[in-house]
Amino acid sequence: MGLGGTGAIAGPVSLEASYTSGIQNGWVRVERWRDTLSAFSQEAFPSDGRGDQSGQRKTFFGGDGSPHSSRFLLYYAPGWNTNVRTTPVLLVHGANQDADLAWADPNEAGGYGCGRSSCPSTGLMQTLSSDGYKVFAINFPHKNGDGYYWSEQIADAVKVIKARTGASEVDVVAWSKAASNARMYISGVKKSWGTAYRGDVRRLILLGSANNGIDLSFRHGWTFSLTVYPQCGGVINGPVPHDAMVCYGVWWSGDEWTYASDYFPGSKQLLKRWDGTYSLPSWEQDWYTTYYGGLGYYTSGPGIASYLGGSLVDTIRNAPSPSGVRVHNLCGSENDIALLHNEHTGPSDGVVFRASCEDTVGITNNGGTATVPINHLELGWTSTGKNQIRSGLSAP
Repeated sequence: MGLGGTGAIAGPVSLEASYTSGIQNGWVRVERWRDTLSAFSQEAFPSDGRGDQSGQRKTFFGGDGSPHSSRFLLYYAPGWNTNVRTTPVLLVHGANQDADLAWADPNEAGGYGCGRSSCPSTGLMQTLSSDGYKVFAINFPHKNGDGYYWSEQIADAVKVIKARTGASEVDVVAWSKAASNARMYISGVKKSWGTAYRGDVRRLILLGSANNGIDLSFRHGWTFSLTVYPQCGGVINGPVPHDAMVCYGVWWSGDEWTYASDYFPGSKQLLKRWDGTYSLPSWEQDWYTTYYGGLGYYTSGPGIASYLGGSLVDTIRNAPSPSGVRVHNLCGSENDIALLHNEHTGPSDGVVFRASCEDTVGITNNGGTATVPINHLELGWTSTGKNQIRSGLSAP
């Protein structure tokens, strides 16, 4: 099945597979779609499998743990075709998340996977579906994918939802990295092949958005590199500032895990310096060389400035959002994510500085910012976070 289009309409999207039985976490239908634009390429996945699709998501991607970036999954919640609310809702997960963990089962990764030691087995999807919304969620093929790709697939998902429901507009709830990518779509930040905004988003609710960028991994010496570098026992699927470091007395070098790596094409797009606002923690190991570049005692790296040419933060902020889209910000104020070295050098949600999340430059129709006492990983599933999202969706 194809939903085609030319010109300002999104490139054709082709339905490859549909699943309607045995689906976990309360969803009633999952579809695999492919954007047939030739601009999409195969993005790289870490060779040790840490970034692969897993569980039922791998099944839905045709058994492929490292699917081509032109493909995405669209999840359907109960009541998607019968609930009475007029405007459908698209839920968009962030980096290293998926449609299940983010929206339907925060406990899927077990304890601590949701930012707390104990996680619930239901999430925002079930709440909004019970509220009468027609709820959908996208699942991206690459967990740290290029923002231009994610933005295009958000446009694709909106298009499919409109075709499925007959609605002219969709409300979008986007978390963390995806919040920036959703802003890209409505604000026209795109490649020449990308979709021009079609006037089909009514409300955009941003959860923990790095609206004015992030420099977390550069601020804290070798801390984040230790959790990533496999030679040091690291397993986290994310980029680090260091292209060389000591693990158990041995120097290891290479840019496999850096912001220059093909494993993390969307990560450097969110970078921005905050050292002029919040001082760096000079007591943390190799703090200076990690941020500014050079050889430290245990690490070496080029510094944050060497990657800022790939940042899209100010490009997005300088592209005003359409007045027809009311944008709401939901930010956290607690830097208490379990088992994580939280951002502690300024007020934050543990990942993003409050001042970055609360930044509204480029947001034309500002629906307001709610800053609540929860952390970055709790914004989409706690009762506090869910109630703020519901308020934004239902506001007159």
